[in-house]
Amino acid sequence: MSSTADERPILTVSALAREARVLIEQHFHIVWVAGELSNFRRPGSGHWYFTLKDDSAQLRCAMFAGRNRTLRFEPREGMEVLVRGRLSLYEARGDFQLIAEHMEAAGEGALRAAFEALKAKLDAEGLFDTASKRPLPALPRHLAVISSASGAALRDVLHVIERRFPTLRVTLIPVAVQGERAEPEILRALARVPDLNPDVVLLTRGGGSLEDLWAFNLETVARAVAACPVPVVSAVGHQTDFTIADFAADLRAPTPSAGAELLTPDRQELGRRVWHLEQRLRREFMTDLSARKQRVGHLRALLNDPGRHLQQQMQRADELEERLRRAISQRLSEARSSVRVLARGLHLLRPERRIQQQQVDVRNLLGALLAASLHSLQTRRSALNNAARTLQAVSPLATLSRGYAVLRPAAEGAAGKPVTSIRETATDALLLAHLKDGALSVRVMAIDEDNQLPSLPRLDLD
Repeated sequence: MSSTADERPILTVSALAREARVLIEQHFHIVWVAGELSNFRRPGSGHWYFTLKDDSAQLRCAMFAGRNRTLRFEPREGMEVLVRGRLSLYEARGDFQLIAEHMEAAGEGALRAAFEALKAKLDAEGLFDTASKRPLPALPRHLAVISSASGAALRDVLHVIERRFPTLRVTLIPVAVQGERAEPEILRALARVPDLNPDVVLLTRGGGSLEDLWAFNLETVARAVAACPVPVVSAVGHQTDFTIADFAADLRAPTPSAGAELLTPDRQELGRRVWHLEQRLRREFMTDLSARKQRVGHLRALLNDPGRHLQQQMQRADELEERLRRAISQRLSEARSSVRVLARGLHLLRPERRIQQQQVDVRNLLGALLAASLHSLQTRRSALNNAARTLQAVSPLATLSRGYAVLRPAAEGAAGKPVTSIRETATDALLLAHLKDGALSVRVMAIDEDNQLPSLPRLDLD
C-alpha cells in the first residue's frame, strides 16, 4: 500500500529548530574554541555579540553580561582569543551559535595547560590535601603581609585592618608580584617568615591576566607556601582568579580585602560579643549567688544550737554511764554465784578421795591378775607334761633304746627312706644302721642253710 502525503510527519520550522537546538545541546556540553574576533558588538543591554573565524569557517557567539564582566582584558577586533562555552541554536534565525562563558587571550592557552598540569601533579603528591591545612588564629597579634609596597592590594588590606582591628601589628615584606624578580623575591620573603615570628601570613596582589599572575603559579612558590611554618592565606587577584598558591595555602581569599577580613575580627562585633558575654556572666553570677544564699538560709535553719546539742550529748553520756554501772554490778553478782556453785561441786568431787579409791582398785586388780597368771601357768605346765608323756610313748627313741635300729641305704644317708623288708635291698648292699647313740655301716650278707653267717669284717662306728 503506498503512503499518502497526509501520512508523512511534518514539522514546523519552530519545532525543527527546537529539536535541532536540543540535539546540539545534548551532544555538545562545554567546548573550547580558538579563533579571531570579528563583528564585535556591545548593545546597551551589556551583552556581547561577536563572530569567531579562521581561514575556512566562522561561528556566531554571544556572551551575556553576567559573564563578560569577569574578563581581565579588553576584547578588540582581530584579536586571537580562546573561548569556552556551550553550543546551541538561536531558534529565531536558525543560527548555529556558541554561548560563551569564558574568554581569554589566545596566548594564555599554553599557560593554562601548564597551570592544569602542575596543579594535577602537586595534587597527586598530596600538597593540596585539606587534612594538612592549619586553622587560622582567632585573635592574631602579628600579621606578615607579602605584597607589593606600591600596589592597590596593600592599601585595601591596610584599610580593612584599620577599620576592623586597628590594634593588629602588621609587618610588610615588600616583593615584586610579576616579572622576572617576582619568583626569587617571593621565595626570600617566605624564608624570612620564621624570623619575624608572625601569627599568620597574607600573600596578596591585585588582579590581572593569567600571565600577570604567573609568579603565583610556579612550583617553587607553591612548595614554599606549603612548607611555611606559619599559616598562610592566599589572596591573589579577583574572585574568578585561581592560582597554584591558592591551593597550596591554608586558606584562599577571593580578593585582598576579603583576605584581610578573614584574618581580622571585627572590633565592633567583638565589643558586642564581649558585652553579651559580660551580661550573660552577670546574670549567671547573680542567679548562682541567689541560689547559694537560699541554700545557706536553708542550712542555717537546719543547724541546731551547739550548746544545746552538747547538753543532750552530756545527758546521754550520763545515762550510758549509769547503764554500764548496773550491767557491771549484775555481771559481778552472777559471777560470784557461779563461783560458789563450782566450789560446792569441787568439794563434793574431792580429788584425794577419788585417788585413794582408785589406788585400792589398782591393788585389787593386781592381786586378781597375779592369781589368774599362776592358775594359767599351772594349767599350761600340766598340759605340757601330758604332751611330753604322750610324745615319749610314740617316740622312736624309746624303741631304739631297747636295741632296735633303723636301716637306710648308705648312699642316701639320713635322708633316705627306711628299709622295712629284705626285698628292698640286695646282697652286698651297704646300709646305714641308726642306733640310739650313733650309726653303723652294715653290709647285707647271705645266710647258708645252717643259718650260719660268714665271717664278717670289723665294723667301724660313725
